[in-house]
Amino acid sequence: MKYLFIIIGIIAVAAGIGICIAKLKASRFTGSDYKIPELDLSEMPEQVKDTEYEYLYELSVVDDTNDYMAHPDSVLLKNADILTVYPKGHGKGAVLNRISKDSGVSWNSSVENTPVSWENSLETPTVYRLEFSDGRPDKLILISANSKWPNMKTPGGFECSVSDDEGQTWSEFKRFFSFEDDFSVVPIVAMASLTRLKENGEFTDKWMGFFHDSKYYNYKSVLSFDEEGNIHWSTPEKYLAPHRKIEKKAQMCEIEVIRSHMGKGDELCLIARSQSKKINSMIAFSSDEGKTWSEPKPAPAALNGERHKAEYTSDGRLLITFRSIERGRKAESHAKKKDKLKGWISEGLVAWVGTYEDLKSATEGQYRIKLAHIYDEGQTAPEYYANADTGYCGNVVLSDDTYVICAYGKFSAMEKTADGKGLKTYIASKRIRLKDTDALVKKMCDK
Repeated sequence: MKYLFIIIGIIAVAAGIGICIAKLKASRFTGSDYKIPELDLSEMPEQVKDTEYEYLYELSVVDDTNDYMAHPDSVLLKNADILTVYPKGHGKGAVLNRISKDSGVSWNSSVENTPVSWENSLETPTVYRLEFSDGRPDKLILISANSKWPNMKTPGGFECSVSDDEGQTWSEFKRFFSFEDDFSVVPIVAMASLTRLKENGEFTDKWMGFFHDSKYYNYKSVLSFDEEGNIHWSTPEKYLAPHRKIEKKAQMCEIEVIRSHMGKGDELCLIARSQSKKINSMIAFSSDEGKTWSEPKPAPAALNGERHKAEYTSDGRLLITFRSIERGRKAESHAKKKDKLKGWISEGLVAWVGTYEDLKSATEGQYRIKLAHIYDEGQTAPEYYANADTGYCGNVVLSDDTYVICAYGKFSAMEKTADGKGLKTYIASKRIRLKDTDALVKKMCDK
């Protein structure tokens, strides 16, 4: 009965913007322009000021203390605080953090006395909550890969740090699968996703993590803990080996995994970044807990992008954030005019709203949201084309269905680097409730 009401709710929402979607029929052609509406939250219209929708256009600064801050990830704490972690630099550097105690409105706190080993992080840190079925308290786990950077030596493998007290204290990094071990890897973005596994239809105390390497081999490794609480990871496996030709051609990487039925179902969907930019993001499905995967297929244009992060709301819909990659005719025309990026452009930081069934049926979903403009050189106001250095969002959903989205980018045309030669790249957050974006999309489509 619960899911019946959810389905009815989804149908009602779809009907509310149905006229607009009917006019903008979804396209299934790889590389074509998306056909669903896009709500632009980068500039506040005059009629929105002093209304219930004003907050949708506001950004909160998470951290702008350096000229370049990037690649955040977030986790919701049990006291409703939000912890966001990120590196001091582009993809590498000491793990830094901020905490919001007011649902993402401000970020004035941080974890004190962080582990010394966090200073030597070589990748974008990712952070996850682990819930146990055997009565043990939740754990938080922070993971950072030892990637290969130019002119730098790497020990290989990845590092894990654990908190047993809701992020107040953390263990020092422990390294797995380095060059000192019998089996070694040099991961990139570990773990891009971490999914709790099922056995015989019930959740277990095991989690499947995904990462890739520089040759675009994608690996999975299963996390578990012994009775003493020690971390164990299974030997990484190339889980897309049966589809290597597709994996290599698309340069699939930075996998996000979504479980069906509001995160409780028996099917998994993966969405992959296509680093080649010659084919859309790829989607595949597994009905055996990630042991095998269907042949990856290009995603609809509305979902084409990089570093997807997905969360459900209570009405059963998904909001997926990502760095927009546009390959359609409008993008190609703009790219040629601007002499940019060999036929593709980015709209910057966007989000997709739809259902798991949309992913399954390869339809484009309900609508997209341009969350904020990311300024390119010479831009003084938002445009269609945006700077592509953005995304890697930390997404959390609060108890009232408010999304708090942390991302990075050049959010302002006014804020300059310390030497005054460029725009500042920093981390900011935005708050969104889909009931409000639904209403604005309907108004936009009714015009």
